[in-house]
Amino acid sequence: MKAARLGVIGLAVGMIGGLAVLTGGCANEQEKRGHELYTHYCSDCHGESGKQNEGFNWSSMPDPKPKDLSNKSEMGTFKDEELFATISRDMLDTTEEGGDPIGDDDFAVPTMPTFKYTLSEDEVWAIVGHVRTLHGMKMEFNVAARKTSLEEGLKVSQTKFEQAKQAYEAAEKKASDEAERKSEQLKKDVDVDESAYAAEQAAMVQAKKEMDVAQIALNNFSTRPGKGVSVPRPDLAVKPAETAKLVDRGKQLYENKYGCNGCHNLAGEGGKIGPALDRAGFRLNATWIYRWLKNPQAMDTHTRMPALGLNDADAKAVTLYVSTLRAPKEEPAVVKPVEKP
Repeated sequence: MKAARLGVIGLAVGMIGGLAVLTGGCANEQEKRGHELYTHYCSDCHGESGKQNEGFNWSSMPDPKPKDLSNKSEMGTFKDEELFATISRDMLDTTEEGGDPIGDDDFAVPTMPTFKYTLSEDEVWAIVGHVRTLHGMKMEFNVAARKTSLEEGLKVSQTKFEQAKQAYEAAEKKASDEAERKSEQLKKDVDVDESAYAAEQAAMVQAKKEMDVAQIALNNFSTRPGKGVSVPRPDLAVKPAETAKLVDRGKQLYENKYGCNGCHNLAGEGGKIGPALDRAGFRLNATWIYRWLKNPQAMDTHTRMPALGLNDADAKAVTLYVSTLRAPKEEPAVVKPVEKP
């Protein structure tokens, strides 16, 4: 497995929203929410105070273990933005051969999950704020200014789209009028020259894309990205000749990209937050596994498991691998009665 380049800043699960510079009741409310979500999502691995070997899952996790969040001399070297990027990121395949390219500044620890696809941006910032308190610091990033920037960015993109739309409509009308004029002159139908307004049309399409991106960014600031998003029934059909290869790929992703072994146990190895998966192939339906991997919160709003951003191909491969986990059922030990002399 490729080594992590940033070290395990890890926040094993969780986050919530708010302002960087807060006063009075708002600050108290924000701190309360951040603490509650840290306790719910993070403390199983990081412990209530962020110290190593404090969380009940810490000792069961594969190396590298979660970092000591109470260590100010180390944690103080990271910017607020770096902590945010650790929590909200795309997972990287750390497999030595055939994995993702990993740069010196990339955080690549599979057992530290991402919450980019689970929690809103202000939720992530709130957890950053709480983590800062674990090593006696305060978050400096101005979340209120960030929200204002997103709102202004949307307004700018909306104005740009309206202008582009008007320009397109004017160019299209001019081309249509010209075609009509020529039709009258030539006494026959003349097609509209679409190339006459192609540039305006392309500009409008681009402006629409930019507006949509700005709208999504603002929505995701306050709303969880997977909220209300259902996962359609997948096509899990696989040609027999490809099954073994996909199962191997699923195992690779399970361990080296999505770090499932950080929370789930197999054959006595791995974490213990989630259920052991030794007999998952017997217990779980493949379609259910796929949907759960794609969006756990859509199936259980209170689950600690985050959506890890699996694309369809990865979700299918991991589903096939998990479906092969069919360990024999352990029989209870038989205790022979002690014979009386």
